[in-house]
Amino acid sequence: MNHKQLSITADQALPDRLDEIIPSEPHAVNGSLLSKEVPAGQSQILLGMGCFWGAERLFWKLDGVTSTSVGYSGGFTVNPTYRDVCSAQTGHTEVVQVVFDPARISLEEILTHFWQSHDPTQGMRQGNDKGTQYRSAIYYFDDDQKAAATASRDAYQAALNAEGKAEITTEIAPAGPYYFAETYHQQYLEKNPNGYCGIGGTGVCLPPWER
Repeated sequence: MNHKQLSITADQALPDRLDEIIPSEPHAVNGSLLSKEVPAGQSQILLGMGCFWGAERLFWKLDGVTSTSVGYSGGFTVNPTYRDVCSAQTGHTEVVQVVFDPARISLEEILTHFWQSHDPTQGMRQGNDKGTQYRSAIYYFDDDQKAAATASRDAYQAALNAEGKAEITTEIAPAGPYYFAETYHQQYLEKNPNGYCGIGGTGVCLPPWER
């Protein structure tokens, strides 16, 4: 196994950085300000699906998603850079912050796009992208999101089993600190339409499910 596919512990992680990355431009698609603060009446969830470029584009296209950004979560090093995360020595995975209006789009719809748009059975990789930063993950913000994440995972596992597919390896955990990625990563495929996108699903649909 590639050494970058091996998990690390907190005492093995790179040292913290003093300076936080703050995106210097608004959202390149809808002009919203990129912020960790969620407007009143809206919700957020952090989703890891491999390379965050293609994953972010998937969600900003959905009606009811009011903002997206990309960054790092699930690890140890404070204020990591892209180079830090790529070293597999921070513990973070690449994630998309999905901010949405629950009156316009349900969490169920967002999670359906999550499960069907990548392969959640690959462990510390996604396709040809190998490393802990590419692991599948759902970081939830409340018990309702936790219940939805767990129920949808179980429903999708049953569908995968029926098709002879492998076990889901998606990490489902409470949301910890979220660190913005560098400005050039934000809405990358809008700025670079011919850029790399490795996102791809299993071809198995998520059946109806309940929390």
